[in-house]
Amino acid sequence: MPASTQLASASDAPAGEGLHRLVLASLDDDQAVETVSIPLAGKSSIADYMVVASGRSTRQVASMANKLAEKIKAEYGQTPRVEGLPTADWVLIDAGDVIVHLFRPEVRTFYNLERMWAFGDGPSGTA
Repeated sequence: MPASTQLASASDAPAGEGLHRLVLASLDDDQAVETVSIPLAGKSSIADYMVVASGRSTRQVASMANKLAEKIKAEYGQTPRVEGLPTADWVLIDAGDVIVHLFRPEVRTFYNLERMWAFGDGPSGTA
C-alpha cells in the first residue's frame, strides 16, 4: 500500500489536506522560521505538499521534527519516516501526502529546495 494512502484522518477532508494543516500548525506552534508550503498535487506523484521550514539551531530543528512526528502518529496512527535527526542540520519527515524539510538556515540556503520545486509558480509562504 503506498505511503500516501496509509495516513487517513477521521475528518471529512482528504488526508493530505488535514495532514497539511496539522504540519503547518505544529511548525507555527514551534516557532519555525520562514515556513513555505509548495503544492505538488498534479505536478509530482511523491506527495500533495512539500513544506520547508527552518529552525534557529540543531536543537530546535530536532525538537520540531520530534514533536511533528508525535502529532502525526497521534492523529493518524502512523509513524512518519524521519531522516537526519542525529545531526539535525536537515531533517526530512515523510508523512505520505506531505513531505517536510526542516533545516538550519545555512543548510537551507545552500540547498535552496524552494527554487528547485517551485515549478515556475513560486512557493506560497505561510508564516
